[in-house]
Amino acid sequence: MKREEFYIDKFISDGSRADAGSVSSLERADFEQVCEIVKSVLDNEFNMSDDKAKETINRRKKNAIIGHEAEGAWYKDRINTVLRDEGLLMSPFPVCYPDITEAVFAELYGLAGLAPWAYDMTLEYAVSSSAKIIGDRLYCLIGGESRLQPQRIPKKRREQLKAAFLMSSPSERKEEGFHEVYLHNGIRITIYSGDRTKSGEDIMVFRKYLLKDLTFEKLARYGTIPEEAIDLFKSMIKIGYNTIFAGQVRSGKTTFLQTWQSYEDPSLEGLAIATDPETPWHRIMPDAPIMQLVADGKELESITKSLLRGDNDYVLLEEMRDATAFNIALDITSTGTQRSKATIHDNNAVNIPYKMASKIRAKYGGDLKGIISQIFTNFNYVLEFYQVPENKARKKLRGIVEYRYDIATDRVSAHRICEYDAVGDIWRWKRDIGRDKFYLAIGHEGEFKRIWDILNELEKRSPIEDYKVVYPAYYQRGGNGGKERI
Repeated sequence: MKREEFYIDKFISDGSRADAGSVSSLERADFEQVCEIVKSVLDNEFNMSDDKAKETINRRKKNAIIGHEAEGAWYKDRINTVLRDEGLLMSPFPVCYPDITEAVFAELYGLAGLAPWAYDMTLEYAVSSSAKIIGDRLYCLIGGESRLQPQRIPKKRREQLKAAFLMSSPSERKEEGFHEVYLHNGIRITIYSGDRTKSGEDIMVFRKYLLKDLTFEKLARYGTIPEEAIDLFKSMIKIGYNTIFAGQVRSGKTTFLQTWQSYEDPSLEGLAIATDPETPWHRIMPDAPIMQLVADGKELESITKSLLRGDNDYVLLEEMRDATAFNIALDITSTGTQRSKATIHDNNAVNIPYKMASKIRAKYGGDLKGIISQIFTNFNYVLEFYQVPENKARKKLRGIVEYRYDIATDRVSAHRICEYDAVGDIWRWKRDIGRDKFYLAIGHEGEFKRIWDILNELEKRSPIEDYKVVYPAYYQRGGNGGKERI
């Protein structure tokens, strides 16, 4: 049977990809036999090698699995040679791969059935941001839905993948049931296994970032942000307001942080602190002097003093989630540092100061009201994002909230200057800017006037109905509880 006929007859039905099991057992066995032949040849080469060569081959194998291009290319070249020598180049292979060489490489030394998704081998996979392996089943987020894929990843291959992933992160211990690691191309992997899962139902969750062109214009075309806010955002960046990007998991906040930061002045010195190496700032802004530190928990706490002595123009805090990160954010911004940006898992801007302050006080002590007022003073704006429930591939700016603290009246307040109206599919606006935001803009008066004019025009066009300022109950009650939403 010709390869083209196998492609059409065995994998495609009514113009769409067949469901799992669409490959006949005989033809699947044919492909498995091809893989076994190639593996046997390469294993023989390995066994005949000396110890030094074996060490090199093992390193190549690990690097190939985690995505190093050079090692992957080496294996594919050897596989292609074996296939040609054995007369197997026209053998059948699963339709999710572009050719027989890629298919055999993925099955033996790559990411098995996950490879087409990880390396964007089809248009569907290229626009899919997440995938899950649950047991031997692969699910990919396609068209906003998690769809079961036809390829299967057997237990032996899953164990091989897990071992290779953990080899790339020496600090991760194999016997532990939870791990977070990264592929060479930046894909984040979360692994649950052992006692943390049901027998045979181990889990691997994969995340990749799709946005290669980090511009506000592209986000506007996706419908994530309003086009009319692009100039507003650019002026806010030039002034240097301290900004928090908030939202649930997969809400787009990290992508927006990356986009926002890409407009920053590349001559300024930055410090990026992350709990994992998620964002490659050296690639996003290769000309900018950004120091990247990866630390969490005790590691982060141990370098706190040195961070505060740094002479950075701004700090980037990715995934703030514990007292140490919150405290560092507050300490650094309390020195007058502007242009700082942070992300946090929270879907409501009014809740964030209370959440941060509570964790800081629980670990380091202090007056809760005093900590809350500092947060309202040090951070200027919160941009909230969410994942559209009916289409998980879509992200939306939910709103923009301005923080203020009035020292004369000892009062904190939250001012929503933008909110998304899902019913009308429109963003609504309010020109409500604190006097402190003007003082922070000294030297950038032209940019402040532009913000004022843009908000004024947007409010005339699409005003927020029943606008009101929120004075959080948790602060008015002495910081001992009670949450009020806007």
